[in-house]
Amino acid sequence: MNSKKDKNGRPILRLKLSGLDVAMELFGWLILIGLWVLVFINFQDLPETIPIHFNAAGKADGFGNKWNMLTLPIVASVLYIGMTILNKYPHVFNYPTEVLTEENALKNYTMATRLLRVLKLVLVIIFSLIVFRTIQNINGTAEGLGVWFLPLTLGMIFIPMTYYIIKSIKLGKTKTK
Repeated sequence: MNSKKDKNGRPILRLKLSGLDVAMELFGWLILIGLWVLVFINFQDLPETIPIHFNAAGKADGFGNKWNMLTLPIVASVLYIGMTILNKYPHVFNYPTEVLTEENALKNYTMATRLLRVLKLVLVIIFSLIVFRTIQNINGTAEGLGVWFLPLTLGMIFIPMTYYIIKSIKLGKTKTK
């Protein structure tokens, strides 16, 4: 391979995106844009006071100014863009393998960047659901986020992470010859 190395001796590789990776990136950007559109379309019609916090049962328990509605797309955008930039440097991630070599780096980097891509997608879906359900609450077509929201959110985050960790540990145990 003869790739460049970082200061810790890890190979610096430029990964090629698979069709699935490209689809996840495009879908994530579309959802993020949709989140902004949803907020802007509904912003003018929002009352001055809106629900801004929900408890574990999904019931509104905190209220604030309608300008707080902009917080969710701003935070989602900063996180999404930040994670997109970070994903270009998989050699700086932590891995559950002792040594990253030119032989195992490609598989480790590919799995790690795929996980980050899935988590970015999950993040914008969760933020979009919160905005959508908040607007439904304001319009009187829903009450709270729903009892399903917290388990769904936790599952969307921890299932891919658990899958990745198990797969990475198995990859770390297989020795390349």
